[in-house]
Amino acid sequence: MLDNRALVAAFVAWLIAQVIKLVIGLVRDGRINLRYLVSTGGMPSAHSALVTALTVAIGRQAGLQSPLFAIAAVFAAVVLYDAAGLRQAVSIQARILNRMLDEIFSQHAISESRLREFLGHTPFEVSVGFGLGVLIGFVLTL
Repeated sequence: MLDNRALVAAFVAWLIAQVIKLVIGLVRDGRINLRYLVSTGGMPSAHSALVTALTVAIGRQAGLQSPLFAIAAVFAAVVLYDAAGLRQAVSIQARILNRMLDEIFSQHAISESRLREFLGHTPFEVSVGFGLGVLIGFVLTL
């Protein structure tokens, strides 16, 4: 599997994105939080970096006219749209629902479970992940 440059490029892009999240968390929080290595959401989008690096590597190896590149490009488009659109909308809804729960439960002595608010990415986070994926995809297929 290590001979598969497209797979290696995708994994390396994902890993670098997750490490960047860890470093940003360290700077922001003043401590290392290893959860950033496996978390969703945040800067940059590891999903975007992974699928973009995969697509670029396949395009460079198989050619832009290949059916394999077409599959990877469509797959990447769906993931990018999901990361910035659908997941972001779910995050906003979770934030609103959590505020509503806070208001309801502040009036009653009932414990509540909070919804996870950081599922998606802003368009900027997706763009940075996309750029990282393009860079890694090109570098690892030279």
